[in-house]
Amino acid sequence: MIFLTALPLFWIMISASRGGHWGAWMPSSISAFEGTCVSIPCRFDFPDELRPAVVHGVWYFNSPYPKNYPPVVFKSRTQVVHESFQGRSRLLGDLGLRNCTLLLSNLSPELGGKYYFRGDLGGYNQYTFSEHSVLDIINTPSIVVPPEVVAGTEVEVSCMVPDNCPELHPELSWLGHEGLGEPAVLGRLREDEGTWVQVSLLHFVPTREANGHRLGCQASFPNTSLQFEGYASLDVKYPPVIVEVNSSVEAIEGSHVSLLCGADSNPPPLLTWMRDGTVLQEAVAESLSLELDEVTPDEDGVYACLAENAYGQDNRTVELSVMYAPWKPTVNGTVVAVEGDTVSILCSTQSKPDPIVTIFKEKQILATVIYESELQLELPAVTPEDDGEYWCVAENQYGQRATAFNLSVEFAPVILLESHCAAARDTVQCLCVVKANPEPTVAFELPSRNVTVNETEREFVYSERSGLLLTSILTLRGQAQAPPRVICTSRNLYGTKSLELPFQGAHRLMWAKIGPVGAVVAFAILIAIVCYITQTRRKKNVTESPSFSAGDNPQVLFSSDFRISGAPEKYESKEVSTLE
Repeated sequence: MIFLTALPLFWIMISASRGGHWGAWMPSSISAFEGTCVSIPCRFDFPDELRPAVVHGVWYFNSPYPKNYPPVVFKSRTQVVHESFQGRSRLLGDLGLRNCTLLLSNLSPELGGKYYFRGDLGGYNQYTFSEHSVLDIINTPSIVVPPEVVAGTEVEVSCMVPDNCPELHPELSWLGHEGLGEPAVLGRLREDEGTWVQVSLLHFVPTREANGHRLGCQASFPNTSLQFEGYASLDVKYPPVIVEVNSSVEAIEGSHVSLLCGADSNPPPLLTWMRDGTVLQEAVAESLSLELDEVTPDEDGVYACLAENAYGQDNRTVELSVMYAPWKPTVNGTVVAVEGDTVSILCSTQSKPDPIVTIFKEKQILATVIYESELQLELPAVTPEDDGEYWCVAENQYGQRATAFNLSVEFAPVILLESHCAAARDTVQCLCVVKANPEPTVAFELPSRNVTVNETEREFVYSERSGLLLTSILTLRGQAQAPPRVICTSRNLYGTKSLELPFQGAHRLMWAKIGPVGAVVAFAILIAIVCYITQTRRKKNVTESPSFSAGDNPQVLFSSDFRISGAPEKYESKEVSTLE
């Protein structure tokens, strides 16, 4: 039920209390029927220290600024007004009492608009107030129907018309209400902003048959021919019922699927096709078709058709089965391990029907399952040989998919037996080949000379990484006498390994016996060996492990009877091609 009460204090000033500043109050909007009149309540205020002998005022139409020459509605000084308001406007209030209430009679549509009041206290004491009223000229009663008119539930329909003309008051009556209920007139009520309305209420319990019924309200003014009517059609609502839907559907990947859903309701329902809580398609309609072109495995599942309006809902489900090849397998588990650790790797996929899943390494089957969506690979006590690339393959009658993954096994350095020293002329080159993960640091020690050279000294040491192998070459020049002992030391976070590098030949003293020609031959053999080893490693295509920063190395000390020179020109570049 609607209750309209006089909540505001009608004559409270908006801007300030009496004795403060210029300010005015009037309703922001007011309405009246065409041909009747309207009283716009208005109060204004000004500073008390002005104390004018006479207070004048002016009402303007649609503009507050005199310099724009707006139409004058009322002017107390001259009574000269715009022709549109001649004989139709007068002041009901007493300006001396700061009451600027305006009366407009014989209203017509062109009088609708904004009305501004300007206070005139003489001299420069004139002020146009920004507060204004918007007059709306109407010719139809307002029928308010609740947003929910449900069959079997009592509703209240109201008819409201403005009653702001002190000379003419409307009377209300209902049209077409027979069989619905008896009206109850509430009478004249004041709205929040000080305007007035006449209200009549109609209570009834609608039925399904009342849907679309045309209900009217009439406002008439006694002793006049003025009569206004307004109508509203009843919309009796009821919840939807799904009357048409597919049964379960089975389809092959790539085929076309059409799912249809139809419902009866008033108002028309919002039909929604959903899957896993996600809206796929929706429309306000009696039926809705969901078209799935070239269905994919992602579209497999249960689809729901939901029909709903504000008064209820109904739903049905349809199961769609899509037969498809396996998805690209996903691999979860350990990808970096320390030598000796146990590694567990899970390979999983999805398909319909379930696939055969297999894990390979270098074409060797390590594990397999049949008609299952996942496979667990267990590697106890991994060794460096377990490092490398693996493949997980899933297949069924609709296709095959595979995923590659790498296992990195970390271990302490191992210096390979191919490490050695060779001499040519007055130059000695020492080759140290280390297998380790992560990448180790390499240092060459010459104990008899109290010298240590590491790979950061690129003028003397050239290093190249290939997979798990690190090859470092130390070049010593000016070795006219027997070459010194050379010890290769390699370390990473898992340990340290040292090896005294053997010289080619039976004994280091052969250096003094073979002479310059033999030295050249030995040097050529060393270069050939390095090139062969490098090319062999490239062919293996071993995945390179992450690098780790080398630790601090001892400072290089030089003795007085030999010197260390830079690497030969062919080793100065880090490009692999320089070793070929």
